[in-house]
Amino acid sequence: MLDFLLFIVAAAAQSGGANSDAPSASIAQAPAPSFLAPTPTPAAPAAPAFLTPAPQLVAEPQEPTGRFTTAVEVRPILNATRGNWVALRDYDGQDLLYVTHLWSWRCGLAQIRIGINGAEPEIWPLPACHGDTAAPNAITESDGLPFRSFPSGSVAQIDVELVYDDLGEDAAGFSRAQVLMP
Repeated sequence: MLDFLLFIVAAAAQSGGANSDAPSASIAQAPAPSFLAPTPTPAAPAAPAFLTPAPQLVAEPQEPTGRFTTAVEVRPILNATRGNWVALRDYDGQDLLYVTHLWSWRCGLAQIRIGINGAEPEIWPLPACHGDTAAPNAITESDGLPFRSFPSGSVAQIDVELVYDDLGEDAAGFSRAQVLMP
């Protein structure tokens, strides 16, 4: 008997059509509680500077001028003097890593990267060429010093990567003993 009553109640609830005199009940959709509402996601923060892509290098025209300002002119010299690319000096409680030789031929280079003791090579800035002078590759006082200092005895391996201004690349690795100055 209870089943029959439930059947009648269910049929009456569903028959709320136009010709039904029974009041129809509509269920209003209540707003979701605030803890179920989606949380707004803040805008992504800007990428840190070290994750932003480096500016793209662009190949320069390779017209030999006799002034040693292009890769065509300096590549043969740097290939012949590979063992002099860097020098290491233990001085006054510091390891001083010199890039003087590379700075001396920098006008044909676009970039120097150096890695110490197996670390990822980092870009070492090159001073601008002095194209309006008789010696564009000269190292002047305004260029700064062509070395970096490290704790004494800490530099065991130096990896050098060159990018020429025609975008050609070259690399060499040196142990401490190979480049240590007396």
